Amino acid sequence: MTLRERLHDDTTAAMRSGDALRRDVLRMVQNAIYNTEKAKKVTLSEDEILGIVVREVKTRRESVEAFRQGGREDLAAKEEAEIAILADYLPQALTDDELRALVEEAVAATGAASARDMGKVMGWLSPRIRGRADGKVASGLVAQALARADVSAHEAGH
Repeated sequence: MTLRERLHDDTTAAMRSGDALRRDVLRMVQNAIYNTEKAKKVTLSEDEILGIVVREVKTRRESVEAFRQGGREDLAAKEEAEIAILADYLPQALTDDELRALVEEAVAATGAASARDMGKVMGWLSPRIRGRADGKVASGLVAQALARADVSAHEAGH
């Protein structure tokens, strides 16, 4: 079953069971998919649909932060409930060790030697971690790995 089919079937099930929050969250994602397809005049692939789900989660995480800073715990809690619903549609999250291993693999595969190669490494890494790891965490690990590579290369040159 495709992600699109799961979203559709789960929306129908939520409507039947009277789960308004789940129904509304899933409808929002389906509308985002529809609007993107209409704007691009294409049918989105599984990976592109996953990207929309990831974007929806990211938006809600940012909202949680903003609501907490504004003292609106009630709204933050609602956003977190929506994140929990959307998390069901994301692939299994990577462990810290798995993410570090992928970062090392990305650095090796791209031949990156310094911080200037950050974009090249993230370009290789991003599709492999989409929906499975936080991009900010991944780019931090890449920056650390490249800093180590840069230091090693610098020391080897002396």
